[in-house]
Amino acid sequence: RDTTIFSHCILGPGVEIGSHCQIGPFCHLEASHIAASVHIESFSHLNGAKVADGSHVGPYARLRPGALLEQGSKVGNFCEIKKSRIGEGSKVSHLAYIGDADIGRKVNVGAGTITCNYDGKNKFKTVIEDGVFIGSDTQLIAPVRLGKNSVIAAGTSVSKDVPEGA
Repeated sequence: RDTTIFSHCILGPGVEIGSHCQIGPFCHLEASHIAASVHIESFSHLNGAKVADGSHVGPYARLRPGALLEQGSKVGNFCEIKKSRIGEGSKVSHLAYIGDADIGRKVNVGAGTITCNYDGKNKFKTVIEDGVFIGSDTQLIAPVRLGKNSVIAAGTSVSKDVPEGA
């Protein structure tokens, strides 16, 4: 009800879209659940994703299988999310890759941040607790945990756990 789907969208099998949503032009959705009041901007591709109420996606975002966006979260332009939870009110606004990660509430992920989750043989998990601020161009080398309310400076390569409040 009251959802607008713009021109040139592809809605594949297994797509559910809630009420009061807006799906921009040239989007491609497959096997994804979109809750109520979600905005998906143009040229975004969702496959096997779950997007909760009031979230914002794109433009040019890619949500791969296992992507979970919790209520009021944002994944912006040229971001890719794979097998990761983006917590309530958290933002991954631009030019980021988040794979095999668990991101808590009210986290800000700076532009150009990536989770380095693969060593050529195994995949590892990144855990980012509530309230973390991550500066631009940061590499999170998994396995790694960023403690609650910690701040990571721009351009940092994080290869060890960061304590709460650091």
